[in-house]
Amino acid sequence: MDEQQIIRELSFKAVRSSGAGGQHVNKTSSKVELYFDLEASEGLLEEEKARLIKKLATRLTKENLLILNSEESRSQHKNKELVIAKFFELLRENIKKPKPRKKTKPSKAAKLKRLKAKKINAEKKARRNDPLK
Repeated sequence: MDEQQIIRELSFKAVRSSGAGGQHVNKTSSKVELYFDLEASEGLLEEEKARLIKKLATRLTKENLLILNSEESRSQHKNKELVIAKFFELLRENIKKPKPRKKTKPSKAAKLKRLKAKKINAEKKARRNDPLK
């Protein structure tokens, strides 16, 4: 993952934010939306792209465009910094290769406990039969 290349590929859009802020919020476009085209990116390897497309499927548009936004601050500049940080954290989180699962065996105590429970259950069901047989 080439972060400098990815930063050049990002596009931003400033829009009006919602929420508290009085007149200020009605006059300024402080909310920042980040757009990133996963398929067209040259800063990611093909296997990284495939992994991201799979893991972020619910967050992508039909054109594999990732859209994130930030409206936490009243400052557009601060929101831009926040959305970039959020974006790179999301990438790092989802690019990681999953660790292979190690097969484990049940312990001897767990096996004995299971067998004891089975035996108790079998005896309980055996007592339900007709005792005259």
